[in-house]
Amino acid sequence: MYNIFHVLSLLLIGFGIAWWLFSVTGNILRKIIIWMDWHMKNDPPATEKEEDDLSPFTEEISEWDEEFVKVDQGTLFELILATNYLNLKPLRTVCCKTVANTLKKKSVEQIREMYNIKNDFTPEEEEELRRENQLLGYE
Repeated sequence: MYNIFHVLSLLLIGFGIAWWLFSVTGNILRKIIIWMDWHMKNDPPATEKEEDDLSPFTEEISEWDEEFVKVDQGTLFELILATNYLNLKPLRTVCCKTVANTLKKKSVEQIREMYNIKNDFTPEEEEELRRENQLLGYE
């Protein structure tokens, strides 16, 4: 008896994309299917867009998508990786916008703490960078 994972693996091997199945957990795949199902039922039909169209990056995140990506940081990054494996650009864009919007509200120190990034600048180098950024109009 075959389970769904085995059947999907066999089907997708022919398309050369089965490797991602081993990188995406069941919970993440379930979330992606929920997202795809909701958008298939609720979004207007897709239209052809210019290759250099930047609207997906400048449009606001819908309320439904915003609620969908209200998950812990680990799950959000797993979603980003999975959407990359699956080449699911709309959901990847929503996830990346969510990370970007989170970072907009944080100071350098808060971002370092949030992502466990070690500060490898000396206090003098850091002060110099702050001075240079202030001259350029950055905070």
